[in-house]
Amino acid sequence: MKLTVLEIDQNNLTGNLPHDICRSRSLQNLTANDNHLTGPIPRGLKNCTTLQRVYLEGNRLRGNISEGFGVYPNLTFIDLSDNELYGEVSSKWGLCTSFQSLSIARNNLTGRIPDEIGDTHQIKSLDLSSNHLFGEIPKEIAKLTSLLHLDLNGNQLSDSVPLELGLVSNLLYLDLSENRLSNSIPETIGNMSMLFHLNLSFNQFTQRIPIQVGKLAMLVLLDLSHNVLSGEISTQFQSLQSLMVLNLSYNNLSGEIPATFEHLRGLHSVDISYNQLHGPIPTTQAFQIASKEAFRGNKGLCGNASGLPPCTTLSNKGHNNRTLYVVMFPLLLVASLSISSIALLFTFKKRKKDADEERQSSAGDEIFFSISSFNGEILYEEIIRATKDFDAQYCLGKGGYGSVYKAELSSGDVAVKKFHQLHTGKMADQRQFLNKNLDRGSLGSVLGNDEESKKLDWNKRVNVVKGVVHALSYLHNDCLPPIVHRDITSNNILLDLEYEAHLSDFGTAKLLNPDSSNWTNIAGTYGYIAPAFLHNESYEKCDAYSFGVLALELIVGRYPDDFLSDLSILTAERIPLNCVLDQRLSPPQPEVENKLEFILKAVVSCLDKNPKSRPTMHVVSQLLFDRI
Repeated sequence: MKLTVLEIDQNNLTGNLPHDICRSRSLQNLTANDNHLTGPIPRGLKNCTTLQRVYLEGNRLRGNISEGFGVYPNLTFIDLSDNELYGEVSSKWGLCTSFQSLSIARNNLTGRIPDEIGDTHQIKSLDLSSNHLFGEIPKEIAKLTSLLHLDLNGNQLSDSVPLELGLVSNLLYLDLSENRLSNSIPETIGNMSMLFHLNLSFNQFTQRIPIQVGKLAMLVLLDLSHNVLSGEISTQFQSLQSLMVLNLSYNNLSGEIPATFEHLRGLHSVDISYNQLHGPIPTTQAFQIASKEAFRGNKGLCGNASGLPPCTTLSNKGHNNRTLYVVMFPLLLVASLSISSIALLFTFKKRKKDADEERQSSAGDEIFFSISSFNGEILYEEIIRATKDFDAQYCLGKGGYGSVYKAELSSGDVAVKKFHQLHTGKMADQRQFLNKNLDRGSLGSVLGNDEESKKLDWNKRVNVVKGVVHALSYLHNDCLPPIVHRDITSNNILLDLEYEAHLSDFGTAKLLNPDSSNWTNIAGTYGYIAPAFLHNESYEKCDAYSFGVLALELIVGRYPDDFLSDLSILTAERIPLNCVLDQRLSPPQPEVENKLEFILKAVVSCLDKNPKSRPTMHVVSQLLFDRI
């Protein structure tokens, strides 16, 4: 009998792998990750040229891998991370021309990254982080034009970042932190237009932050902390509209924070401590709610934030018009949020300080604001009467997603946000939206019916994905405090007559308190709950995981339990699209097939077992709406 597939992962196995594991010379898939295996890499693997996939991460394997591997013409994926391996990265890896992913992170490797790594032209993910590699980053990496993920953090790499790295224009994730890299940050980094994660912290970079960083419009995280950067912060940062996390701490930056930072409305976290900055801080939320540690060690910052003195020109303003905002969200079992939905944000003015203190005291140490349920039909009709069917005289302002109207209800003054229509075609009467216009039922019921599922063609499925991700992006980023749904399932996606998606059932949703660090209870539907949720982690990233399951379910046409049973094998390249698609539908046209492939890549990122590696829904929304 010829052994072609051996899958023994996640079984708490101990001991050594047999040295003649490839005795039949037919082994293709070796999956033994996340056990307690010890000993060396089996020597029989060196000449096992039939190998296609090797997963040995998460064990305690020891030994020198410098000569432990040979040349594998069909090897696409290998993960040796989180072991105790030592030796050097072999130049022979460059001869494995079918490589899609190479990960040897968190081991004890030494030596240089071989130039031959640039010969793996098809590789999309390269992770050599947390080792002891030294020397320069080889400029041959520029030949990896398909590379999406590059992680070299936690090594001893030195000298300049090669200018040629900017030629890897499809890169989404770049982490070179915790090395000894020096000189200036290359201007060519501005060519990586798809980059959403850039971490160059804990190095020795000098000179100014290149203005080309402002070209990275998709950037969500930018960490340049703990370097020797100098000069002023560029006004070009105003173009970073997707930016959510900014860390420029522990540098020698000087001057004032550009006024253009006011435009970075998506910014959630900021740290500019230990620089030479002075002047007023921006009035955006991230700066206003930041702790005093985020501003410490500067020359003369001022503004309305913790630990800062008021600016002279502002010291006598803003003391008599303080407002307490309490955000609430519609919560009928069938209340829905869609591309053409209505979100209610209740704004109660503070009437006197004593009442405010009483409310704060009664709240105690609860982690979350409360979420109320109500009779949606009655409330909706009351809003219609109060605003005279959203008459312009009650409009308080307009934004990118919709207009805000003032309504005087029996429960108090409220601000009602009415979303713009974001799709083409005639929009149904909004009075029918809450109660009458969801005749298709749930997505789960449609997918479970062979006849109905055929009506949900590939174009409609792509639109459902876009609708759901847009709704989640709104909840996570445009609500204050942010809202996490916590129960994204196909049964909680309702379809109207036009197959437009409506996100429903907010019965388990939570409004996030910015001061809280975790959750106290588990919510959601089994099979859609992120693994990290069980450890009280990652907030919005749990919704991201559930979205990944949902989107994959739309592509497969059923709950994708066989694909989710082993997340280590779930990558877009290891699951060809034609093996995933719902066989009840005709094959998609090339244009739609490209869209599905792009969605599948987003799905893979959302299902990453490490919540920190999952993209935010804002990033996914931007990517899908820009590329589809």
